[in-house]
Amino acid sequence: MSPAFGAMEVEHYSKGVLLEPFVHQVGGHSCVLRFNDETICKPLIQREHQFYETLPAEMRKFTPQYEGVVSVSFEEDEDGNLCLIAYPLNGDRDNLESLDNSDCEPKNKLLRWSNKKTVLLENEKLTKEWVRQHRKEEKMKSHKLEEEFEWLKKSEVLYYSVEKKGNVSSQFKHHNPWSMKCHQQQLQRMKENAKHRNQYKFILLENLTSRYEVPCVLDLKMGTRQHGDDASEEKKANQIRKCQQSTSAVIGVRVCGMQVYQPGTGQLMFMNKYHGRKLSVQGFKEALYQFFHNGKYLRRELFEPVLKKLTELKSVLEKQESYRFYSSSLLIIYDGKELQEVAVDSDPEDLEGLSEESSDESAGAYAYKPTASSVDVRMIDFAHTTCRYYGEDSVVHEGQDTGYVFGLQNLIAIIKEIRDESSE
Repeated sequence: MSPAFGAMEVEHYSKGVLLEPFVHQVGGHSCVLRFNDETICKPLIQREHQFYETLPAEMRKFTPQYEGVVSVSFEEDEDGNLCLIAYPLNGDRDNLESLDNSDCEPKNKLLRWSNKKTVLLENEKLTKEWVRQHRKEEKMKSHKLEEEFEWLKKSEVLYYSVEKKGNVSSQFKHHNPWSMKCHQQQLQRMKENAKHRNQYKFILLENLTSRYEVPCVLDLKMGTRQHGDDASEEKKANQIRKCQQSTSAVIGVRVCGMQVYQPGTGQLMFMNKYHGRKLSVQGFKEALYQFFHNGKYLRRELFEPVLKKLTELKSVLEKQESYRFYSSSLLIIYDGKELQEVAVDSDPEDLEGLSEESSDESAGAYAYKPTASSVDVRMIDFAHTTCRYYGEDSVVHEGQDTGYVFGLQNLIAIIKEIRDESSE
């Protein structure tokens, strides 16, 4: 039994788990869904699945933990509401009586599945008429959201003001346009195929954002080449063009997505891959600066932990014989919650255990003691990865992935530039 299964009651899981959009997805075209607080899932691609099952031990700390495979079905109720449900891979669907979604949404919004009918939660004194009216109102809201979403898709950089009094992290759910886009597309694809197929395999992976209160996430497309060895001529040409027209060809890395919380301005900022492709090398550097800035001052205490992990990753990848990580991404994650503020003239005892931290003149002085765990650096998305151990591959590469390592070298150099320039 995988860690994800062990973390929840077997009886609960045997009844199915309602999958929700993963609100911290900022890049990629594959839909990522929330399985539970510590686990996400995504459609199983055989090559990526093989990568996780044969992953070299020294790379495990730089990838999400692989937690198994589930069977996901597309289900629609009598009112046309769509949802994705995960079941044990070898589970017997005929013996399922209902779903327990109690950890996913407030209970007054939930219905359990019972075969093709819906029944009210036992502890809720609601009428079927109220439910129908509620569903009708939700549909109207949904149409309004779809109109807003069409506008969102045309916007490459978005800012939202958030309510500081509430839970900032929960507000990502309502604002993250890329997560909305991927989830909507996945539902549409499965709906179109529902007559022919209603069972899909998804892989379970560690939720890298689970330990952060307000995850700030940077998704970087790594390497000078993005197309896999099995790409069609059309796909190959398209990917080569994207690299040539972006920073990928010049420095081996480009922005694929970003979300940042800026407590100084009370805003969430989202940047998508379309904007990332347009950036020059200087624009890429400015985007990195923006990622490490919280609206008040530059989070300089994050530089050393990030650089340490990037350097270690580079060392590991230089030793990986024949691996090519085409079209994979690198995530950098840190917590955007407000840091402890300490006045410049604070009593020395108040500063004990804290390291020096500077900020701009308008923000005053702050002190914060960073730890190695305050940031995370992980490789993700291995649908086009290849290695000599993949017996079915017709092309076998020799040596390290020079394009990926080149991108890491330049990423490290640019972050060092930002660090050094900010300390002058």
